[in-house]
Amino acid sequence: MTDATQRAARWHAGITATSLIAGGSGYYLGQRGSESPNSDAAGEDGCEALYYYDPMFPQQKFDQPGKSPFMDMQLEPKRADDGAGGAGETSGVSIDPTAMQNLGIRVAEAKMGSLADTISVTGTIEFNDRDVAVIQARSGGFVTRVYARAPGDVVRTGAPIADVQLPEWGSAQTEFLSVRRLDQPELTSAARQRLRLLGMSDGLIARVERTGRSDGTMTVTSPISGVIQTLDARVGVTLDQGQTLARVTGLGTVWLNAAVPEAQSSTLRIGQPATATLAAFPGESFAGRIIAVLPTTQTDSRTLTARIELTNRNGRLRPGMFAQIALGGDGPPALLVPSQAVIRTGTRTIVMLAKDDGRYHPAEVRAGREGGGQTEILQGLTAGERVVASGQFLLDSEASLTGIAVRPLAGAQ
Repeated sequence: MTDATQRAARWHAGITATSLIAGGSGYYLGQRGSESPNSDAAGEDGCEALYYYDPMFPQQKFDQPGKSPFMDMQLEPKRADDGAGGAGETSGVSIDPTAMQNLGIRVAEAKMGSLADTISVTGTIEFNDRDVAVIQARSGGFVTRVYARAPGDVVRTGAPIADVQLPEWGSAQTEFLSVRRLDQPELTSAARQRLRLLGMSDGLIARVERTGRSDGTMTVTSPISGVIQTLDARVGVTLDQGQTLARVTGLGTVWLNAAVPEAQSSTLRIGQPATATLAAFPGESFAGRIIAVLPTTQTDSRTLTARIELTNRNGRLRPGMFAQIALGGDGPPALLVPSQAVIRTGTRTIVMLAKDDGRYHPAEVRAGREGGGQTEILQGLTAGERVVASGQFLLDSEASLTGIAVRPLAGAQ
C-alpha cells in the first residue's frame, strides 16, 4: 500500500470516530435535559409555583404552565416567596422602599372634614311677584287726566298716575261740611268716618275741613316704587268701583330662578346660600339665599327651579338678565379620603390600607358624595387609617395575585 493510500484511510477513520463521539454526546445531553426539573415549576431556590397567570389578566389562575389563552405570551409562575407569601396568607403586600418610590406610591390619611356641596347652574332674573301694588278706583267715576306714564316706566312712591272724578266723593264731602256746621261733635265724627270708609285719605279730609269746599277729584298715585306693568287709565274712561287702573311691581328685590338638574336636586334646601355673577357686571358677585324650590319639573330640560331672592340696589338687576349661579356651602361633617384612593370594581368599592409594618391590605368601603377631589366614606374606614392615594391599582393587582382577602365592611374597626 502506498503512502497516499495509507493517509486517506487514516483520514476516513478519524472522521468516523468524531461523528460517533458527537452523536453520543448529543444523546447524553438530551437525556440529561429531559431529566432536569422544569424551569417554570420551580425557581433557582427551589420554591414551587403556586399557580400560573397572565400578567394582563391577573385574576385568572391556571394550574399548569403554557401559553396564555388571552395573549400571545407564556403564562408566568406565581411562587410562594413572591409578595406576601402563600395563597392563604393575609399579611398584606410588601413593597421594597426603593420600588415604592419609583412607582410613585403616595399615602394619605382618612380625616374628618366638610365636603363642599357646590353646584354650578344657570338662571334668569325675574320680577318679585310678592312685591306688587294694584291701583283701583275706590268709587265709580271717570278719568279726567292721565299723567305722562306708560307701561315699563319706573316710578317712585307717590308718583301721580291719573286724576279721577268721583261724584260719590263730592256728595259725601258736601254732607260732611253740612253736618260740621251743626257743631255737633258726635255727628261730625260719624260723617268723618264715612269719608274714610269711602277711601279718602286723612290729608284729603283735612283739606276739605280747612277750605270748606268739596273736592270730588282724586289723584291716583303709586303706593310703591317700581315699574308700571299695566296701565288702563285713559282720559274719559268711565270707571266702576274696584276697576283696576294700573299695576306696579317693586324693584327693591328680584327673583333669580335657577335651573337645577334633576339629578342634583336632592341637595337643594330652603335657606341655602347662593352667589350669582352676571356678564353685565364683570368681577362682581351678588349674594342671596334660596327662598323656594318650585314643586314642578321642566319636562323638556329635566330641571327644577330654585327661587333665589336678591337685593336690587339702585335697580341694577333687571328682569331678563342671565346669570351664572353657585349654589352650596359646607355640608355636614364626614370622613374623607382623596378620590384617587377609591377603586371602583363595578361590584364593590375598595381602598388599599397602608399599615405601620410597611404592608398593604385591601379593604372594602361604602362611598358617598364626591367633590373637590375628596370622597366621603360612609362605612369601612375610621379616622386616622391611612390609604394609598397613588399607585393603588398596582398594589390591588398584586394583592389579587397573592390571594390576599379583602377586609369586609363588617371587619372595619
